[in-house]
Amino acid sequence: MHKVKLNNRIIEAAHGTILSDILIKSGNNMSHPCGGKGVCKKCQVWVNGKSELSCQYKIQSDIDVVLPKISEIHSESGAEERGEITDNCCLCLDIGTTTLALALVSLDEKKIIKVKTATNPQRAYGSDVITRIEYCSKNGVADLQKCLVNTVDNLISEFNTEKAKTMYVAGNTAMLHIFFGIDPSSMGVAPYTPVFLEGKEIQGSEIGLGNIECIVSLPCISAFVGADLVAGVNYADSPLENKYNLLIDLGTNAEIVLYNKNNIFCTSAAAGPCFEGGNILCGMSATDGAIYAYSDIGVYKTINNKEVQGICGTGLIDIIAFLLKNGIIDETGYMEKEEFFITDSIKLTQNDIRQFQLAKSAVYSALQAILEEKAISLQIYEKK
Repeated sequence: MHKVKLNNRIIEAAHGTILSDILIKSGNNMSHPCGGKGVCKKCQVWVNGKSELSCQYKIQSDIDVVLPKISEIHSESGAEERGEITDNCCLCLDIGTTTLALALVSLDEKKIIKVKTATNPQRAYGSDVITRIEYCSKNGVADLQKCLVNTVDNLISEFNTEKAKTMYVAGNTAMLHIFFGIDPSSMGVAPYTPVFLEGKEIQGSEIGLGNIECIVSLPCISAFVGADLVAGVNYADSPLENKYNLLIDLGTNAEIVLYNKNNIFCTSAAAGPCFEGGNILCGMSATDGAIYAYSDIGVYKTINNKEVQGICGTGLIDIIAFLLKNGIIDETGYMEKEEFFITDSIKLTQNDIRQFQLAKSAVYSALQAILEEKAISLQIYEKK
């Protein structure tokens, strides 16, 4: 056995153990976006003063490990918090692949009282649904369920009330499988069949949320169109007469719903992780120091006004729009200099632009397919 010094703790590890396994088991939620394949280069740590990828480093002696600073992903729900706590309250949970959002809702007033958000701790096992499904197929669902439920339990405790005894849950199909402790491995191989799609109702104690008497989940539509889209369609404005609306959930898995007053059609597209900062050289999640906005004159903003650390998804979209508008890239995405420096150390590369194009083309192809299938034209309104 070897000794691993980590955050003033000593952890024993068997010879040959992968360092990332130790980090995860110690409760550290450092992100491993590629699921331990060693291709994203986002899990760098310092081992005895030398930079190493934690998912590739095998422990063969006593080591001293220093971790980079880990920030919570910045998330704004946009919800107006105006309700008052009464005896008739409930909780509403959205399990996003990246972010968790929990709302305390007054059922008497039909208003939100308070919203809490947190980073989905499963990012330690992979940034997207597929890497987490792969983990479950090899190791079972227990690890991912435990870390998720623990974080949800902590969010519930932050409301400091025992009035809410029912929790309604939405999320993509894989996240709901994991939340209920059901192995989603069948969704990772053809024909990509989920174990369940219907809504579920259980006691909170069945999954370790003893303060919640009843948990009710919304139904899903398919393996990759989940209950979050069901919630979105029910919340969104109704279309005008003889018109359709489009609802697009843009993320690693892009979900698209086309609907009118009588019909609902949906599809999904594997957009990849670039909208979350994955596969981008200086990409990062929406945490402190991430460039989230880039103006028409080349001025950037960072989350919480911290020193720039990288580029998150919204910043990436803004920067590419700037490059196109100013002729630094052409309509094909070609960039003559191959690199565009935002600061001395943060840049966008030709490969980053190609990654963005892959993601955008996946979403657009799915959108075009559903429109053509239903013989519906898309009206584009340009901003004046």
